[in-house]
Amino acid sequence: MLRPWTATDAAAVHAAFSAPLMSRQTAEPVGDPAAAERWLAERAREWAEGTGFSWAVTDGCAVLGCVRVSSISRRHETGWVSYWTVAAAQGRGVAGTAARTVADWALGDLGLFRLELGHRTDNPASCGVAARAGFSVEGLQRAKLRYGNERHDVELHARLASDP
Repeated sequence: MLRPWTATDAAAVHAAFSAPLMSRQTAEPVGDPAAAERWLAERAREWAEGTGFSWAVTDGCAVLGCVRVSSISRRHETGWVSYWTVAAAQGRGVAGTAARTVADWALGDLGLFRLELGHRTDNPASCGVAARAGFSVEGLQRAKLRYGNERHDVELHARLASDP
């Protein structure tokens, strides 16, 4: 199930971002409950301004992950899709189903034409999520991300409203 984030999700957000690889997935670390509250407030601000839409992915009770469309350009009708899941939800098709659902919505009801997403090339699971959500590989962005002293290549994917 997808639902909007609420302030009561702060503990789940903090727990999710406490996982070692998740800690580097946000601009600001979510290392304490106050940071989780700020993360949620930012998602609410984006929604209110129409610059991004983010959902909690749940099993009806527990938060399993997040899916969002951000960096929305109304002029170019584009957006950026991202997703994450907690360890217990990985490998179950949760992210792929959520990403496909949100991409369908963004390319339909939201009126976007092009959606992009990217993942580190050392993350084949994320590549599988992109493929299951209907995104095609477009190319390689060399040394795009830096974590510590290490740089990572990113594979870029896109999905168009005109794609079958």
